[in-house]
Amino acid sequence: MRKLFVCTFVILCLSANMTAQTTKDVRKERQEMRKVSKSELNEKASKAARKDAKKLTKEGWITAPGALPLEKQLDKSYMMQMEYDDDMYPKYLMGEAMSIGENYDAAKMQALELAKQNLAGQIQTEVTALIENSVANQQLANEEASSLAQSIMGAKNLISQSIGRTITVMECYRIKTNKNKEVLVRIAYNGAMAKAAAKRAVQDELKSKSEDIQKKLDEILGW
Repeated sequence: MRKLFVCTFVILCLSANMTAQTTKDVRKERQEMRKVSKSELNEKASKAARKDAKKLTKEGWITAPGALPLEKQLDKSYMMQMEYDDDMYPKYLMGEAMSIGENYDAAKMQALELAKQNLAGQIQTEVTALIENSVANQQLANEEASSLAQSIMGAKNLISQSIGRTITVMECYRIKTNKNKEVLVRIAYNGAMAKAAAKRAVQDELKSKSEDIQKKLDEILGW
């Protein structure tokens, strides 16, 4: 399932692929994306959404009664993924997951919890990239950046616990041969709130570091 989204619309999945690219490459791609007009971005998103919606439908995925059609859900998700601030940081971070259960609501709740874990991983990746970029901008020394990055990367569970209310941008399900329900969800989280969640997760550890490093982290996170 993840391969479906990545392969069809790679340009919208930079966060998920950042580990395979340098921070410089990712930043360059995002800068190029910001040069594209909104109408062109809308066209790209809509085209990809239509294509992915057809594939998902063929695989048996359907939406719950009253929910937006798959194409509309995907369109909204892709557009949100293309929004970046002036520092090339995502305005929204995404997490997605699937879960199977006899009961739809139980499977959905489990999928949402797993999606939060996935989202926490995306937050780790994005904040770590900001820290790495700070070395190039001479905001932090290599040793300071390495220490902060290690703190962030070791705090996935704490970041997940610090995540506040998310937006469910995609929700669909399919019925397995044994009648169990497989639920797929994708959630979005405000980028600024994501940075705040990362800082809260390492707050105790930051207390053991110098006040200067704490101030520098605030600057990196845009505070």
